Amino acid sequence: MAAGLAVTAAALLVTGAGPGETGRVRGHPVADPVPGRPTAAGTVTAPVRIADGATVRLLRPGDRVDVIAAEESATGAGAARIVARGARVSKVPAADATESGALVVLTVPRRTAARLAGAGATSRLAVTLW
Repeated sequence: MAAGLAVTAAALLVTGAGPGETGRVRGHPVADPVPGRPTAAGTVTAPVRIADGATVRLLRPGDRVDVIAAEESATGAGAARIVARGARVSKVPAADATESGALVVLTVPRRTAARLAGAGATSRLAVTLW
């Protein structure tokens, strides 16, 4: 047990972590910046399933899109509304043939991410490219 404590103490000394330190230590896998993650305060990355997978294949990271929610009704297509304007495409994951539509990761303000999640649960989502 003493050897384990000595190794832990040595690791803390090398990394600079001390008692009560709240920040992450550089070099730790979780502390290093992740490419493609939002840098602006108040923005998050939100995975969004778009109904038409072919449209998603046209998108590239850095593109700007509007996300439109078309409500489904018993009589057919319902009203459409814009739920996100100028969302930045962060990532376009590889298509999964077993699922309908396609996934795209967008960088948006936190409130917009909540609207996207709600709309995705009740409507078919589409994008228009800027």
